[in-house]
Amino acid sequence: MRALTLKLLRDVKALRGPAIATGLVVAAGLSVFVMSMGTLGSLRATRDGWYLSQHFADVFVRLERAPLARAARLAEVPGVAAVEPRVVAGGRLEVPGLPDPAVGWLVSLPAAGETALNRVHVRQGRLPQPGVPGEVLVGEAFAQANRLGPGSVLEAVVEGREQALRVVGVGLSPEFIYSIQPGQMLPDDRRFGVLWMARDELARLCGLVGAFNDACLRLAPGASLPQACADVDRILARHGGHGAHGRDQQASHQYLDGEIEQLRGMALVAPLVFLGVAAFLLHVALARLVGTQREQLATLKAFGYRDGEVARHCLGLAVVLVLPGVLLGLAVGAWRGAELTATYARFFRFPEYVHRVGPDVVLLGVGACALAAVVGTLGAVRRVVRMAPAEALQPEAPLRYRHGWMRTLGLAWLAGPVGRMVLRHMARRPVRTLLSGLGIALATALLVMGGFVQDVLDLVMDEAFVRGQCQDLSLALVEAAPGVQASLASLPGVRQAEVVRSVAVRLENGTRSQRVGLQGREPSSELTPLRDEAGRPLVLPRHGLVLSRPLARALGVRAGDRVHVACLEGERREGPWTVAAVSLEHAGLSAYAHREALAAWLGEQGLASGALLAVDRARLAEVEARLREAPRVGAIVVRRAALEAFSATVAENLGRMRTMNVLFASILAVGVVYNAARVSLAERSRDLATLRILGYTRGEISTVLLGELAVLVLLALPLGLVLGRGLSALVVSFFETEAYQFPLVITPPTYAWAAVVTVGASLLAGLVVRRRLDRLDLVAVLKARE
Repeated sequence: MRALTLKLLRDVKALRGPAIATGLVVAAGLSVFVMSMGTLGSLRATRDGWYLSQHFADVFVRLERAPLARAARLAEVPGVAAVEPRVVAGGRLEVPGLPDPAVGWLVSLPAAGETALNRVHVRQGRLPQPGVPGEVLVGEAFAQANRLGPGSVLEAVVEGREQALRVVGVGLSPEFIYSIQPGQMLPDDRRFGVLWMARDELARLCGLVGAFNDACLRLAPGASLPQACADVDRILARHGGHGAHGRDQQASHQYLDGEIEQLRGMALVAPLVFLGVAAFLLHVALARLVGTQREQLATLKAFGYRDGEVARHCLGLAVVLVLPGVLLGLAVGAWRGAELTATYARFFRFPEYVHRVGPDVVLLGVGACALAAVVGTLGAVRRVVRMAPAEALQPEAPLRYRHGWMRTLGLAWLAGPVGRMVLRHMARRPVRTLLSGLGIALATALLVMGGFVQDVLDLVMDEAFVRGQCQDLSLALVEAAPGVQASLASLPGVRQAEVVRSVAVRLENGTRSQRVGLQGREPSSELTPLRDEAGRPLVLPRHGLVLSRPLARALGVRAGDRVHVACLEGERREGPWTVAAVSLEHAGLSAYAHREALAAWLGEQGLASGALLAVDRARLAEVEARLREAPRVGAIVVRRAALEAFSATVAENLGRMRTMNVLFASILAVGVVYNAARVSLAERSRDLATLRILGYTRGEISTVLLGELAVLVLLALPLGLVLGRGLSALVVSFFETEAYQFPLVITPPTYAWAAVVTVGASLLAGLVVRRRLDRLDLVAVLKARE
């Protein structure tokens, strides 16, 4: 065995402590990278393959009513390869075992032999048969949440008509990979579901025999999406078209695409932090090794070993130190990626999920670790190459000693002898002290970033369910009707009733446009109060619009600007409106107007399309029962149930995320502190042994060593809290979408939690080194080197 190979094995044994610390840090960073990139690749490949196999449409459009013959005109649009006219309707469902009514979204299936877009994949049972009334295929998420299957029976109210629905199958569609009720923040599979019926049967139920109110189109390769949408709008204008749009505005695709972008951001930020710290740990460990082995390395060079061979030896040592972390990181990343993929499978419904870590992900991750190892070794390699054998065989010149700033200022007495030893040693190696403090600060920053997510969600929940919503029930009517407020207010148990008029509009500002629901509300709603950007109560003005913050940003407008409003219903009126204010909302594209002003603009009197009710808790069930019997009520949303569903979903995912964050941040803190303590012990073992001989106790010499770590941690904590805020701002930029604009909110408990965990991890590392100090061999350490 060659001499350098023997030396490599001995060096690895001597550096087993730093090697473990470095390996764990590398494993943490690589596992996050492999987990994120593997899941990202699997999700993207699954999505693209599913879209292709099921003929997912490129263009979607809602309308009031058009004869089926009009679909042939859509097929003649340049660039359109296929058209599917459909009937789509919302309804209220009574589900066995569910105390609250659910909302159903019914979609028609094409007749046999017709070209089908957004094809439904049958997972269980069969498709509904044409001519058989009441047969439905249920979406898998809704079926699993409510234990439905072939043979189950649901009672439905669709377009004011009662209908018994018999489940004949369970299926999936690329159009509803992420099935969420319009207006909600997270899916509630128990209370919202998608159902498919034969087109003739659904058309009969909705009064649309020989007509359609929805269409989807597939474009030929190279076709212009904006031009196709414009042509479709022109054809359907007199049929109440609500405006054609592409996949980018299709709800399911929007959520899925946003999650893919967030995964990409996760794959970049955390691995850079961990691999940067790993490079620093390698630099410190190898620099110390080169310093203690000057004579050995000089002897090797004197005996004829070339600079390249010795440099490769240092690089090989770095590779051996990093290799266990790489293997562990790949294994943990694949395991965590499979778990993350299983979590996504609960929200994004595909026929199958196969988590794959491609060779490109492995090569890229291993390459990043190798780069970190090379960067961490460069300093040691450079020092070895420049080393002259004759000079290196001499003992290393001692450091230059001089008075410190405390003594110069006459403040040395404040620190005492032990404190002066600690500060003097830190001042002699400022770069290493700075980098060690930066590593601890980054661990603190990761903890702040993990807690920040909880703070944001707490704020969003408070806005959405506490301060932003004070109603007990929300109603959606089958069609706009007059006299709603009086009839609802007369119900026993209803304390307050507010009606809402909602219409589909397109808001335009130059080249920017958004399709949203414009809500006409009471000027000072007590059940859904609005606040301006300063947090003050907001009264809807008699003239002008109030836009949510995400919508204002998407349109590029602010208070005082004007937008063009085009109504997509009824007489399709349009004209300019002034943006009177921007409301303090962080989620959702929402627009509000004074209800009477909106009614005057639409040319109608006292119509309402929904209502908000405050109900006595003791009579809530009674009011719900009365509303279920009302044929004009299309959907009922119970605020309590929505809050419980949101909380349950968020709590589970946040618990896993926070556990992983604490684990990785602790690994980072322990790795940095342990490595700094080991190097300090190696450098100062002779000094500490001398102090023991002079009569200092173990506790006192431990204070000399661990005091340096304590100072490092105390100096790093404020920097870590600041860096945590910066990383949180970076996370906000990654997670921000068109419909969500999360605020940068970090509460004092989050900062305190990050500090406590960092200090705890540092104490753990210090105790491990303290045990080595207790076993210090004074005789061996004090032997002079020949």
